[in-house]
Formats: sequence, structure tokens, C-alpha cells
Amino acid sequence: MSTASLPPLEPQTTATEPGAPLVELYVWELPIRLAHWGIVFSIVVLSVTGYYMHAPFLISHARTDYRMGTMRFVHLLAAWIFLGSLLLRLYWFFMGNRFAHLRAFLPHTHRQKESLTGMATYYALFRPEPYHQAGHNTLAAVAYLLMYMLMGIECLTGFALYSEVLGNRALSFFVGWLPRLVDVQHLRMGHYFLMYVFLAFLIHHVYSALLVAYEERNGLMESIFSGYKFVTPKLAREEAIEGEEQRFGKKEKPRP
Repeated sequence: MSTASLPPLEPQTTATEPGAPLVELYVWELPIRLAHWGIVFSIVVLSVTGYYMHAPFLISHARTDYRMGTMRFVHLLAAWIFLGSLLLRLYWFFMGNRFAHLRAFLPHTHRQKESLTGMATYYALFRPEPYHQAGHNTLAAVAYLLMYMLMGIECLTGFALYSEVLGNRALSFFVGWLPRLVDVQHLRMGHYFLMYVFLAFLIHHVYSALLVAYEERNGLMESIFSGYKFVTPKLAREEAIEGEEQRFGKKEKPRP
């Protein structure tokens, strides 16, 4: 079995190792970037409008004011964007490249397990530098997988609450069973609590991305816009072999 072929690319340089050759590697496909920014945008809008619905902070005494109705409409619109972005990301778990595929999020290969322990020791300050991977490091991938599950729960609880108000048969068919299992007040509280979980994760996500981008100098922050990262040829070969191992379940040593 041979490794995936890599196109000939012009060597780049890195700020941490002047003159070190790097190659441009396409990591994040367009659907991944669209889903990422759709989720980010919708979470911010949903949090602002959701908090307003919970505790209105803009009060108007005008009789014709429809501020709460506007907030609810924007919240619902952002909810559909959130759901669409999440479904796109879930679809790309099975249609994406080796960096976006579900296999990259389940630590089952030797290198993924090394990455998991390596990043854990790095954040615990027992390792001087992060474990190098072109895509998500395994610790981050596991955390993202958990967040996607929580996002699914957020969508279920949100649309279940909306179905109680709307009374639409089609929507009730998909989520109307949930209020029969869990009291509406508990659904509302869980839905509201998850908002803070996402906001806390957003802060950590930005912090860790900036930290690793500074440590690795590989264009990590820019890659979510362009899709490209800059890696050493050795790492690119290791990633190609890792993709083969994830796909076929066979381990092959990197070529020298």
C-alpha cells in the first residue's frame, strides 16, 4: 500500500525555524469552513436573543413596540442557520477528506492515541510543545465531537419548545415527543444552560487556537478562511499514511 501522493509545492519558511521548508496542505474543505462560520454566527446571535428572551435588557414603554417579537423572530431565524450548519457538518463526517471524516474524531490509531496523551500533557504543562498534526489534534477532535452532540441536544430542546408554541403538526412529528418525556420547564432550563456551555467553549476554543497557532506557526488561524496550512514534508507524509491507516485499518511506517 502506498501513501497518498502529494503535489509538488514551493517550499515555504516558518517564523520559528527560518529557512525550514514547508509545503502547503489543503486541510479544511469549503463545506467545513461554511459550517464552522455558520455555527459561530448563529451561536452569537442565538445567545444574545436567547438571553434577551430570558431577561429583557432593552425596555420600551411604547404601545407599538414589538421588540420581543423581533427578538424571537431573529432567534428562530438563527436557529435554522444553526441547524443547517450542524447538519452540513454531520454530513461531511462521511463525505469529507481525512481531516474532516468521522474517523479523524475517534482515537483508534496509534498516532491518534499519541496525540491524545501528547496534547493532554501539553495543556497540563508537562510537555513543552503541542503534538503536531495537520488537522485537529485528537484531544480537540474528541472535544468537538462532544460539542456536536450537545449542539444536537440544543436543537432538539429548542425546536421542541417552539413546537409547543407553534402547534405545527410537521414540527411536532419530529420533536413533539420530547415534551412528553421531559417537563417543558426542564427543557427550557437545559436549553438555557447549554447556552453558557457553548459560550464557555467559544472562549476556550479561541484561546487554544491562538495558543497553538503561536506555537506551531503553520497558518492555523488563517486556515479556517483559506483551508490551507503549512507543514513540513515529513508531517505531510505522516498525515497521508495516517489517512491510509484510518481508512483501511493497517499500520504502515512512514517512509524516510
